[in-house]
Amino acid sequence: MSNEIDVAIVGGSFAGLAAGLMLARARRRVVVFDDGQTRNRFAAEGHGFLGMDGLAPAEMQRRGQADLLAYPTARIERARVTTIRARDGGFELQAGAPWRAAKVILAHGMRDILPDIPGLEAGWGQWAMQCPYCHGYEVADQPTGILMTSPAVPHHLTMLRDWTHDLALFCNGHPLPDEVRAKAAGWGIPIYDLPVVAIRDEGKSRTLLLADGQQVQRAVVYLVSRSEPSCDLPAQLGCRTEDGMTGPFVSVDMMQNTSVPGVFAAGDLCRPMYGALFAAADGARAGSAAHHALLFHDA
Repeated sequence: MSNEIDVAIVGGSFAGLAAGLMLARARRRVVVFDDGQTRNRFAAEGHGFLGMDGLAPAEMQRRGQADLLAYPTARIERARVTTIRARDGGFELQAGAPWRAAKVILAHGMRDILPDIPGLEAGWGQWAMQCPYCHGYEVADQPTGILMTSPAVPHHLTMLRDWTHDLALFCNGHPLPDEVRAKAAGWGIPIYDLPVVAIRDEGKSRTLLLADGQQVQRAVVYLVSRSEPSCDLPAQLGCRTEDGMTGPFVSVDMMQNTSVPGVFAAGDLCRPMYGALFAAADGARAGSAAHHALLFHDA
């Protein structure tokens, strides 16, 4: 395969591999560029994905790669795309070497931005998490903390009661509306208003240190992180974005078209609700949409 291809896919996790599989089955020349920095690399297991529930994320990705590489027109490049631009009816990319593609699918995902609390980053994906559908079953019925990261009322306050009743709410210095405070009190959920200044991992439990010196033990901590696209390629292309509850994401239509003709986006990058199964569905849709666009382009 030369460096002149039909579709360049930036990102080699669930969305990118699903998109590539659709295009490879259509016998199109497709390259998936993957730098190995998947968003779920911090988690020990992935859950909720049919046929692969409980597997390590790296193993889930390996199986997807094997499916894709069974097709002769597909290729995976272990490289990071650093620049991309539209030119002469197609796109030029730089990823260690120059590439040219007729269409582009952005599937490089998002980057989580955690609060600056010592000890939190080391536990991300292990005992500090944000999705109970992904990890809640495995840590059910354990002492659980809900850490507020913004003044927004934490959705977890209601959700997590299906996984555990041993909850504590850490406002982390953010104001809590009176009606929410009353609801938490009615459920027997203790509330800690002061900022969390550090978290100590002590093996089977974690100690949250508050600004007044108080120490509270929890086994698991849930929070909603801020997020942003994991690289600036959408901005380089001029893709329109929207503001979600946790940060900006790329705007797409029902067939994953971005605001830039010939550019599609799939996965966490273009949706405010995250998840591997959602990402794979987006990728399959983006792959088929890119193929249809190629047919019209060729005609």
